[in-house]
Amino acid sequence: MKFRLFRRRLGISSPRMTVRSALPWPLRWIAAALVLGFSSAVAMWAFEFGKGIAGLEGHSREELSQLRQKVVSLRADRDKAQSIANISGSLLTTEKALQEKMVSQIKQLESDNLSLRDDLGFFEKLLPTSGTEVVTIRGLQAEALSDSQLRWQVLVLQPVKNAPAFNGKLEITLNGTQAGTPWVMTLPGGPQALQFKQYRRAEGVLDLPPQAVVKTVTAKVLEGASVRSVQTFKF
Repeated sequence: MKFRLFRRRLGISSPRMTVRSALPWPLRWIAAALVLGFSSAVAMWAFEFGKGIAGLEGHSREELSQLRQKVVSLRADRDKAQSIANISGSLLTTEKALQEKMVSQIKQLESDNLSLRDDLGFFEKLLPTSGTEVVTIRGLQAEALSDSQLRWQVLVLQPVKNAPAFNGKLEITLNGTQAGTPWVMTLPGGPQALQFKQYRRAEGVLDLPPQAVVKTVTAKVLEGASVRSVQTFKF
C-alpha cells in the first residue's frame, strides 16, 4: 500500500509543483535597470575609447576649427564685397547726377551761344555804312509767334561820329489780307516816339485779328513830316 502511494506521487498522476523566486518584483526592476545602465556605460566607454584610439575626435575638432575659420573669412569677404558694392552704387549715382548736370550746362551754353550770335549779328549792323543818310533803319526783323501774334524788332542808327541827337517817331505798318481781302494794321496808339543819339533798338509784339495773314512789315522813321528812312520785311 505504501509503495503504491509513493509511486503515485512520482508518476504522471502526481500533483504539480510550482517553483517561485523568493525576490520581489520591485527589486527585479531595479536590478534590470542597473544591468541596462551598466551595459550602456560599458558601450559608451567602448565607443569613446575606440574613437580616441582611431584619432577621430582630434581630427573632428581640427576640421571644426578650420570650418569656423573659413566661415569667418567668408563673412569678411562678404562684408568687403558688400562695402565695395555700396561704394560703387554711390559712385554711379554721383556720376549720373554729374552727367545730367553737364548735359544741362551744355544745353544752356548752346542757348547762350546762339543768343550771343544773334546779338553779334545785330550789333554788326551798327558799323558805319558808306551812304550819306543821317538816320537809317538797320536789321528789321519780324516773326510770327502764333496765328494771333507777331513779334517785330528794328535797329535805327546814325552811322556817323558825333551825330546830333535825333528826335522823331517810328512807324510800324503791317500789310496783308484778312478773310481774303486787303488788310493794313499800324501800331496801337500810332507811331512810337524815337529819341537817340547814336542808335536805338526797338521791339514789340502785336496782336493780330482773326484770319489775318501778314505779308510785309514796314518800318518808317519820321522827323516831323519828313520820312528819314524806310525798310520793309517780307514773309
